[in-house]
Amino acid sequence: MATKSPRSHSESESASRGKRKIHKVMKEHKQGKLKSGSGKKVKSRKRSVAIALSEARRSRARIPKR
Repeated sequence: MATKSPRSHSESESASRGKRKIHKVMKEHKQGKLKSGSGKKVKSRKRSVAIALSEARRSRARIPKR
């Protein structure tokens, strides 16, 4: 039987940081407060997901590459 190596503290912290960031951005989208870089309101759910993933990557969360 192969055993999994335990995650280090920084890996799990990084994963939770990404989840929090994505949750925050999607909540802003639902409330209609999310804005793009140009300052316009984001109406598309797909665009808001892209923004959320981008911000999570910027905060060094462990998010898969594009």
